[in-house]
Amino acid sequence: MTTPKLTGNEKAANGPLPGDHALVEAEHRGSAAIASPGYYPSMTGAEISGSDRSGCFPYASFTGSFTEPNVVFAWRSEDAYQGTTFLCGREPGELFLCGGNLPKAKGPVYPGPYVARVDATTGKQIWRTYLENCNASGNWIGVNNLNILADGTIVTAWSTQIARLDADTGRILKTGTLPTGETLPKNAHFKHLTVAPDGTLILKNQTRADGVTDQGTMAMVKGIRKGKKMTSSVLVAVDGKTLEVLDWVQLPELGATPQGITMHKGRIATYICATEAAYRYFWDPKAKKLSRDASWSGPYLAEGQTTGDAPGIMGDWIVIQTNGIGARVPSSVVAINIHDFNKKTTVTPFGKLKKTQLSLAPPKTCIDLENNMLYSADAGVGKVAGIRLDQKTGGMTTEFVVDSTTFTFQPVIGPKDKRVLVLSNMKGDIPLMNALLDMATGKYTEQVTWRDAATGRLLAESDFFEPLTFNSLIVPAYGGRMYYPTDNGFLVLHVRPKAGR
Repeated sequence: MTTPKLTGNEKAANGPLPGDHALVEAEHRGSAAIASPGYYPSMTGAEISGSDRSGCFPYASFTGSFTEPNVVFAWRSEDAYQGTTFLCGREPGELFLCGGNLPKAKGPVYPGPYVARVDATTGKQIWRTYLENCNASGNWIGVNNLNILADGTIVTAWSTQIARLDADTGRILKTGTLPTGETLPKNAHFKHLTVAPDGTLILKNQTRADGVTDQGTMAMVKGIRKGKKMTSSVLVAVDGKTLEVLDWVQLPELGATPQGITMHKGRIATYICATEAAYRYFWDPKAKKLSRDASWSGPYLAEGQTTGDAPGIMGDWIVIQTNGIGARVPSSVVAINIHDFNKKTTVTPFGKLKKTQLSLAPPKTCIDLENNMLYSADAGVGKVAGIRLDQKTGGMTTEFVVDSTTFTFQPVIGPKDKRVLVLSNMKGDIPLMNALLDMATGKYTEQVTWRDAATGRLLAESDFFEPLTFNSLIVPAYGGRMYYPTDNGFLVLHVRPKAGR
């Protein structure tokens, strides 16, 4: 791996970025107070903000100005981490990442997945624990994640395996094997892990079509796009301490995207967006049983649309971004009432496609429940929309649309009255090449922008760096910083007002 030349943002920083220490205590205490039960009470104890995967971080700070020009500083992790996808933290100064889970389609590939503990400012490695080497095992490896449990241990799942690690040493404390139902174990990959309020781990697997031997998450997409028969996912409940499988159920179809968890009428409810329909399942901690809610399920796609992304939980509504694997018809956001599945609304924020356009919207909507705002990104049309939802009717109105080509989540940070939307923005090296080809060839660079989340107004923009890891998260960090994961490690970014410099 070669280290890219320093950008202007990196030259300006000229070294590691520790952030604004005066902000850290309030950021940590506030984040801990609103953390989802079952997760470590910190800003980034969960893979993406919490069990509902909203992508909203109210206590993460934007340290730039809303009225004056801003400047972005950047610095690269001291050590390299191939295939960095998600970064999580316990206490301020503690940072963990997962990597080695972006293998090429054909081997030999980099070993992984692995979990590493790194210095939160410099990125220097403290320990690294390899969980798998698919060159030796032959197992299918795709993108995985990590979460930090309430007791401070790390939990991660991959292939058909699950493990709990000591966060201080990297020692593997427990391992377990997960059931795959009708899917052959070699074609199952348990990427989706969410912690229920009682501490039970709820997992769901992606599947690879029989006969496809490619590595990486794109192996699943390849099967879907080629019309191959895809086996159904399973939903599994696992004890968070012992990793014992408590119950599992076969889903009616493939659920390619992660589930979200919340409470519904005193019950733990899991919402799943599958290839053709959306579903709700309940977890009963006393009976230790998973059950499908037959009253809340059904189709949600318009004609020609493809699978929706992970559901967004927004008060009395479940919102779903469509066209997760691309379509020749426009993407939309569908809102489904949690009390009545037949009560649905939809919005098409980007209008009709141009003659040569392909809609491609793999990231889920980001949810800002306090402001009744959600954010939709379609990389195929190169735009991101801010959408307001009416809690009474479910009606959605497009508040703004900005030009931004992104395949990643759209976190929002800061207090309710000063939310900031953080986006990535791709720039292809070859003119007129569409975003799908850019992504497939890797011939593009990518920047980070900070925008007023209410209006889309640009507040700050970074230089263009090497590509962000596909479908990952630009992670908020203490002291007003952000982590930008790449295939070679991560960058630390920090926005400051330009005035007076």
